[in-house]
Order: sequence, then C-alpha cells, then structure tokens
Amino acid sequence: MALLRTSRPGLLAAVGVVLLLAGCAADKPKPTPLEPVEAKISARQVWSASIGSINFPMVPTVRGGVLFVASGGEVRALQTEDGAEVWRASAGGAISAGVGSDGRYTSVVTRGNEVVTFDNGRELWRKRVPSAVVTPPFVAGERVFVMGVDRAVHAFDAVDGRRLWVYSKPGDALTLAQASVVSAFRNSLLVAQGQRLTALDPLRGTVLWEVPMASPRGTNEVERLADLIGPVVRVGDRVCGRAFQSAVACADAARGALLWSRNTAGAQAVASNADLVIGADASDRITAWRASNGDVAWQSEKLLYRGLSGALAVGPSVVFGDEQGYLHFMDAATGTPQLRLQPGSKPILGAPVLSGTTMIVTARDGGLYAFRPN
Repeated sequence: MALLRTSRPGLLAAVGVVLLLAGCAADKPKPTPLEPVEAKISARQVWSASIGSINFPMVPTVRGGVLFVASGGEVRALQTEDGAEVWRASAGGAISAGVGSDGRYTSVVTRGNEVVTFDNGRELWRKRVPSAVVTPPFVAGERVFVMGVDRAVHAFDAVDGRRLWVYSKPGDALTLAQASVVSAFRNSLLVAQGQRLTALDPLRGTVLWEVPMASPRGTNEVERLADLIGPVVRVGDRVCGRAFQSAVACADAARGALLWSRNTAGAQAVASNADLVIGADASDRITAWRASNGDVAWQSEKLLYRGLSGALAVGPSVVFGDEQGYLHFMDAATGTPQLRLQPGSKPILGAPVLSGTTMIVTARDGGLYAFRPN
C-alpha cells in the first residue's frame, strides 16, 4: 500500500515506501486451508463481463439499476440486470480515482489530476486539481465533490465544471494512498480528514461537525497513520467505518457524535446491518461488533491470511472475497459459513456492491461477476 508525503499544502511527492500489512511478503503466513462448506443458501451467477486489468483503487457505483466502473482510461456503464453495456467513454488518460455518479453525471480523476465529468457518456468538462486523487468523486445535487490525497475537498458544478468552493486545512505530513470517504448524510457532505469524520455544508464548504473515529498511536508518523478508509456504511442515522490499522467506529450523523470506537488493525471496509458491524482485521480474523455499543458478538478465524476484501451485508448474510477469487458467505448473526463460490481465480477487489437482488463483485483482472439468490 503506497503512502504519500505532503511536502507543503497542495504539493505531493510519492515516497518509495510500501506498507505491508502482515510484515514482509516472504514472512507472510500461508493462507488457512479452506474447510468444506455445507451449503445453507444458494446463489447463481447471472452474468459476467471484463473491463480490463484494474491498477487503481476503483470503487464501483450503482445508481438506478446501472453499474458504473472504470479501468485503464475508460469509463463504462452496464445494466445490472444482464451486464449489457449502456455507454463507454474515454477519460483521455489513465484513471487514478473513480467512479462517482448520480446516474446521469459521472466523474473520474486521471493520473494527471484532471477531474473528468460525463453526461450519460458524453464528456462535459475537465478541470485540474492541485494534488493526486485516489478517492472516487462523489456526485449529487448537480455537484461533483473531489477530495485529494492532501485532504482538500473541491466542489464543482456538474454541468459546467465551475469551481464552487474548496475546503482545506493543514494536515499530517503523511497520508494514505487508498480510497477514503466522500459521501452524504441528509443535507451534509461527509468527508474523511485523517481519522476524523467531518460533515460539510455542500453549498458553502463550511464545517458542520467533526467526530474523531480513532485515536492515532505509535512512535512515528507511519504508526500513527489512521486515515478513514472508504466506503463507510450507513444504517439510519448511524455511520460506521474503519480507520486504517487503528479502529472500527460508529457515529451518530444526526447529532455529530461518536457512538463507539474499538481498537483493531485492518485496511478493508466494514459491512453493517441493523444489528451488527462486521469486518476483517490485518490477519483476516473476522469480527462482528454489536452496532448499538461495539461489544463483540462473534469472531471467526476460519479465513486467516486469505487476503480478504471489504465486506457486504446482504439479507441474513455477510460476504467477503479473497485473493484466490473465492466468495465466502457467512451467517451475519453467528459467523457460520453458508456458501462458497469461486467465479474466477484472481483477487477480489474492494467490497461487493448490491443492485436490488443482484450482487456484483470485481476482480483485479477486471472481471465483473453478478449473482442472484436462487
């Protein structure tokens, strides 16, 4: 995982450091062998597609039955029902962040720091931002919100690309080159500012409230790095997420107050339903915390060191992908294995996404796989 060092606000230089979550690759424990699973639920693959190898932290977006994805320098929209292509467009350069969409306007950011916005596949405008971007733009209310790795947030008019406001403040020297948080809650824009979940007025860019989701600890700036990892998950007024290698936490976004925070290592997004928050730590130990108070409900070590992806809570289940292309379905209430599928052999990236009853996963080689319950 790459880190970026801020030499001064707005000017970033990549440092030649890769942070290995489980020590050196040569010392990483072997993946836990898979035990046989007696299927307790059933699902079928309904379509697949390929968009080409993905070499940036791509986060798919679903809006109105359409899946928005990107790879290389192309952006695509696919029907979630059958995988049929709706449109395809070129960003004019390699993409570093995406995809944000409200269903009509779709935005990505190139490695040249250009925000490129399309209207149903037709390029509308492109504007440069001062720093690199790895977090997908967020598109809502005919605005495009972009957060750089310097944590500055830029608001653009989705129609003509006019810059509406910029929010920035002095930050830590070191930031995480992994997709972070730009989302919405009611009439506020939620963004990550290091380990703080910050609510901004989307019309003016002023701060409404801030909640520290973790307490950075360590003897140097790498150990103290605790940036929030996207996406966060929202159930009602509760917004929960993970701070890199530090904590899993939930906040009441209606009051701007911390509900609970629990120290735990990890670098992948968590899932949540009405009762539980579920995620895997750096060794791929899976923990379910009670959403009301953060108490541990259950833990599972059946998938240790398998390189688990972010999680998705769907119905009574929670789903993880792994580095060998497996999908692991578990009973969200107990952690009991329910089903195992392997649509491909390449690592599953990010968390699965849901469109109605269709669950879609993305593999590192650009494979898209869609499943529905039988």
